Amino acid sequence: MNRFVALALGALFGVGLYVSGMTNPQKIINFLDIAGPWDLSLIFVMGGGIPVAGLGYYLLKRREKPVLFDDIQVPAPGVIDRPLVIGSAIFGVGWGIAGLCPGPAFASILLEPVAIAPYLVALFVGSLAYERLHG
Repeated sequence: MNRFVALALGALFGVGLYVSGMTNPQKIINFLDIAGPWDLSLIFVMGGGIPVAGLGYYLLKRREKPVLFDDIQVPAPGVIDRPLVIGSAIFGVGWGIAGLCPGPAFASILLEPVAIAPYLVALFVGSLAYERLHG
């Protein structure tokens, strides 16, 4: 049952990414390019997603355990150190160049496999390299 719920929620998330335009790299690049053809429409995606996530987080913190799953990983506040800042900067630059972050890239693989596959291969290789260096 939990796998079906997880699949359904993941599919709903992917559909939401597609409908909102988050799977369109050019739309992302236009959103990030404030000096060019700036497309402010994705601010509404964030404006709608942040309250929903905030409400979900609030409700989760009030419970002793999640409703459907045995546990859930909630990040704890931590130290903002040099590796975190450098990693965040690399992620942001990659997002700006590719116009995709991992969630929308996975949601896009069925729509444009030839265009998205190299991004996902690079993501996988980068993750393996990180594990080798830091694991």
